[in-house]
Amino acid sequence: MIARVWKGAVRKEDGDAYSAYMQETGVAGYAKTAGNRGVWMLRRDVGERTEFMMFTLWDSLAAVKGFAGDEYERAVFYPEDERFLVERELTSTHYEVDTHVQPVDPLRSSSGPSPNPR
Repeated sequence: MIARVWKGAVRKEDGDAYSAYMQETGVAGYAKTAGNRGVWMLRRDVGERTEFMMFTLWDSLAAVKGFAGDEYERAVFYPEDERFLVERELTSTHYEVDTHVQPVDPLRSSSGPSPNPR
């Protein structure tokens, strides 16, 4: 499994509008691409800017290329990005997922506390 990470920043007052825009463009584009395993759009306010990090998981580099093309390390941009972004990475970083642990669902776990023996 491959993790793809990209970062950019907008003016703080544009944070909500950019988030909505990315949900319609980038998030939707990631999610509909074969081999995508999930999309996380992270954000934080830092001074007068709102930073965004896009974190996606993919079955393979071939799946990443299905989204980003053969030059998959290049970031993918959308028409209105020029209007919003005041900082942006021109490349995305890729990591091989070494370890992945699914959270335990407490409603399905039989390893919960033992009943009171009274």
